[in-house]
Amino acid sequence: MRIGLQLGYWGAAPPDRAGELVAAAESAGFDGVFAAESWGSDAFTPLAWWGASTERVRLGTSVAQLSARSPASCAMHALTLDHLSGGRCVLGLGVSGPQVVEGWYGGPFAKPLARTREYVSIVRQVLAREAPVRNDGPHHPLPYGGPGSLGLGKPLRPITHPLRADLPIWLGAEGPRNVAQTAEIADGWIAVYFSPRVAPLYEEWLADGFARPGARRDRAGFEVAATCQVVVTEHAAAAKEQVKPSLALYVGGMGAASMNFHADLFRRMGYGEAVEEITAHFLAGRRADAVAAVPDELVDEVAIIGDREQVRAGVRAWRRAGVDTLLVGCRDVAAVRSVADAVLGAGDEALPSC
Repeated sequence: MRIGLQLGYWGAAPPDRAGELVAAAESAGFDGVFAAESWGSDAFTPLAWWGASTERVRLGTSVAQLSARSPASCAMHALTLDHLSGGRCVLGLGVSGPQVVEGWYGGPFAKPLARTREYVSIVRQVLAREAPVRNDGPHHPLPYGGPGSLGLGKPLRPITHPLRADLPIWLGAEGPRNVAQTAEIADGWIAVYFSPRVAPLYEEWLADGFARPGARRDRAGFEVAATCQVVVTEHAAAAKEQVKPSLALYVGGMGAASMNFHADLFRRMGYGEAVEEITAHFLAGRRADAVAAVPDELVDEVAIIGDREQVRAGVRAWRRAGVDTLLVGCRDVAAVRSVADAVLGAGDEALPSC
């Protein structure tokens, strides 16, 4: 099992002492460092800043939002970071949701799968640098010839030669069609919330994508990276309570009442009644009640919390379920070291081949 340090996105200010966490993660054997974006800090700049002091760890976005920048611009960011880091960039992409896409970026959210497919195709063209980049699709036409066009657009190739044409592209996906498309066109899947109990269903969705004509990879060459709170502690009950506010936010507040992909994910996992209660409390402004409505069982499914041996057993279960990399948030250097000790020392006894 590999570990990625999930730095996430910033709140009101940059996180304190993040550079120390990054240094500790590389020293402790973490495989990568990942940054995200919402509607504040961006995902690429922290990786360039903190990654400059590293030598080995991969530097990944988990995720960069498609609507935040054009596909050509995104490819420029990725190839630049890849050069600066000596080939350590992982480009994780996601569509976000309609509230952010239409309310913050000022673009349409409709047809997210088609938009993703076009976006990835353009990024790959830029990285391949085999010909001037063109796209005839309706979402990201290149050259542009729509309203306001002067008709002077010219297909171009990047001036800078990308370091790697096969720079890995991972996609954040939650629904069955999105996960299947991810398996078809990407190099990895970022599972925002993963449950080993539901893993057979995920594998069905992935298999659908791998079976499509022209699929980029097979299951053996595909990386599954799952966001997971891993906490090594003798006080598991208290640690689980600390996880619940984030779960309540994503279930009840990270989306509209009529369209929340995180809520839909937990409904598929069998927590429909809890989702409705959490959402009702959250939308009514009762944040504490929303947090209290998060079942302990749900926390146990999507997080690995307990003493050292319990965490190691949990890691082995997630690995058997098909997870290759755990994306873990750590509050301090001590947590980085305890997670590394537990996860990297868990072993892979009796693990089936994927």
